[in-house]
Amino acid sequence: MDEIVELSAGIVRTSRTMNDGRTIRYYDTAAQERRAADHRPEEEQPQIGELRLDPLVNEWVAMAAHRQGRIFLPPKELCPLCPTTGDLLTEIPESDFEVVVFDNRSPSLRPPHGDFALPDLVGADTDEGVAAGKCEVICFTADHGGDFKSLSPQRVRTLLEAWRDRTAELSQLPYIAHIAPFENRGEEIGVTLAHPHGQIYAYSYIPPRVTKMLDVAREHRAKTGRILFDDVLARELRDEIRIIARNEHWVAYTPYASRFPFEIHVVPLQPVADLAELAPAACDSFPAIAIEVMQRLDGVFEIEMAYIAAWHQAPVREGRDLLRLHWQITSVRRAPGKLKYLAGSESAMGAFIMDMRPEQSAQQLKDVKL
Repeated sequence: MDEIVELSAGIVRTSRTMNDGRTIRYYDTAAQERRAADHRPEEEQPQIGELRLDPLVNEWVAMAAHRQGRIFLPPKELCPLCPTTGDLLTEIPESDFEVVVFDNRSPSLRPPHGDFALPDLVGADTDEGVAAGKCEVICFTADHGGDFKSLSPQRVRTLLEAWRDRTAELSQLPYIAHIAPFENRGEEIGVTLAHPHGQIYAYSYIPPRVTKMLDVAREHRAKTGRILFDDVLARELRDEIRIIARNEHWVAYTPYASRFPFEIHVVPLQPVADLAELAPAACDSFPAIAIEVMQRLDGVFEIEMAYIAAWHQAPVREGRDLLRLHWQITSVRRAPGKLKYLAGSESAMGAFIMDMRPEQSAQQLKDVKL
């Protein structure tokens, strides 16, 4: 049965069921009716994968062997993220759409059957668990040749509302501990579908980087009584040299200790724990700075930059008074024809070494003529 929900900013979500039981959600601004049927044959869903603990660092690793056969860089005429037209039956049954979210066809994480709990940590003897969670795909536009920077401000606002809606809904699932929306762009960082899109990973555990940030934030508050993320933002605003864009509600900067040739953090000036907590004024002013940042990134070398754009937010049930929402954009491009590869020090030791000072990349970004 269809479910229609009115969200903020005049955006309406219509949820429908696909032939194989997965859910597709349309986010619209023009009162569209979504009635197109999914005419593809029903397919069996993959089984849930394994969750294994690496006892040397106490980090969970999801085993999802079924993903080996997923589609890889198909031509435009076979793109599964384009609208359905003629004989091309895609993941989106409608002939056009604004923003769409649907359950991933080859998910790394799946909803568990029955009650779920992570196995107790007992070193090398830790039991195997199931790779519980949720993986969703979010399409930004029906235009196969588009990208984030070419989206209209209204479309970015709709996209933001979809991220907020999914964060709020996924947070209600008892087996979800952390939610991470992100976008990958460029073959250099492993994109397998060229259509403008992102993903939303909802984990049943707190990922390693978030765990580390939580530990450091707790220690900082114990020592100072302050919130670490607020102190970091205050430093960037005070130094000013690394700020590349700003409006009434957001600021974008290259962080003091950047790990990549081009790394940008976009941060709300009024701190919140997650996307769902953003105030209406902050939501409405996000598109302008988001589009500007992406235009500046592509304008540095006047080529499309490969990047990962990930939302960092507080976990669902802990640390919500310690961690702050921010959008982190990282690119491995250091010059035309040159990439920063994560080699021995970075990949093996986790010790990053930067060839460029963040003040240099900030100036290059600021120098772009829009």
